[in-house]
Amino acid sequence: MSGFLAGLCVAVLPLLAAGFWLGRRTARAPGLAGLGTPVEHATFETLHTASLATPPLRAGLTEETAGRSARKLRSLLGTDALCLTDREQVLVWDGAGAHHRTEIMERLAGPLESGRGEAFPLTCGTPDCAVRWAVVAPLTVDDRVHGALVACAPRESAVLVRAAAEVARWVSVQLELADLDQSRTRLIEAEIRALRAQISPHFIFNSLAVIASFVRTDPERARELLLEFADFTRYSFRRHGDFTTLADELHAIDHYLALVRARFGDRLSVTLQIAPEVLPVALPFLCLQPLVENAVKHGLEGKADKCHIQITAQDTGAEALVMIEDDGAGMDPGLLRRILAREVDHTGGIGLSNVDDRLRQVYGDDYGLVIETAVGAGMRVTVRLPKYQPGVHLAGRLTPK
Repeated sequence: MSGFLAGLCVAVLPLLAAGFWLGRRTARAPGLAGLGTPVEHATFETLHTASLATPPLRAGLTEETAGRSARKLRSLLGTDALCLTDREQVLVWDGAGAHHRTEIMERLAGPLESGRGEAFPLTCGTPDCAVRWAVVAPLTVDDRVHGALVACAPRESAVLVRAAAEVARWVSVQLELADLDQSRTRLIEAEIRALRAQISPHFIFNSLAVIASFVRTDPERARELLLEFADFTRYSFRRHGDFTTLADELHAIDHYLALVRARFGDRLSVTLQIAPEVLPVALPFLCLQPLVENAVKHGLEGKADKCHIQITAQDTGAEALVMIEDDGAGMDPGLLRRILAREVDHTGGIGLSNVDDRLRQVYGDDYGLVIETAVGAGMRVTVRLPKYQPGVHLAGRLTPK
């Protein structure tokens, strides 16, 4: 990570140099009140243009993202034309001379293979064509060439060669960030799949056994439980989005608890205290249900008497505070720390380490689970959820029925 940050710093500094060069080309007469010298004004304008090109590139190198960023990148270099390519084709051409697309791709074989930049004259039978020279700068991520930035100009320019190389390095940093974002998303999806595999077999077996026990004695009850089971499994195995709302998660927990109550009867009681204003808060999918399942398991394990679970959701301003507490067997704090660190595999910690990891991935290390427990003293798990977090948004809603 330190190497990546260093690379980011190295990539930013050349933009200032590119701004200086652009300022030399576009210097205006003094008279821009409050904006400093023409060179300073051009530098600030360059950085602003770079910031506008960043969001599309953070989604990776595609025809769509290339099309949205090419004009901004051409403005950075001040060239007559610019194109972005992957290893197979020109993704976008911005500016004059688009008829050179085929020639450009034919000449890219060497730079794409070697990862080294190159400059060469363009052959053109069009007398009034504005571009006669091309500068190729490969786009690399983790030492792999993903494509190229090609700047086209009327004549050869050593300054353009250096500027194109630095802008290509900056684009490569954005693509590396996009790759990291995609890796993070894949990791979160893998964690969700692992969690489903961990909790589903036991839950499905026990739920179906309970439903089967009511089929002859109370068919209507069996039908209701079957609908609860269907709604919960539909939610748990949904495919759209990494995030859900607190309202949807609590609704799924309600289905889960209906099945658990049918199994344990009066041995389990649950109290909910939910502030209505936190119901729309977005949170990682399947984040709270494993904690409730853990409370049920610990609350009833090894006990012949009743267990009580308290679920509370409070509004604390910028955050929603969710607490899940049981009065069950509790756990040795030292063992709990080892479970969260994945140093031991313990069935009593079902879902805890998974949820803790996902919260830290999404919100940062300050937002891991806070767990208070001791042997024989029950367990309280606290989850802090920022109401507004970059990247945390709903990709489609699952509307409760």
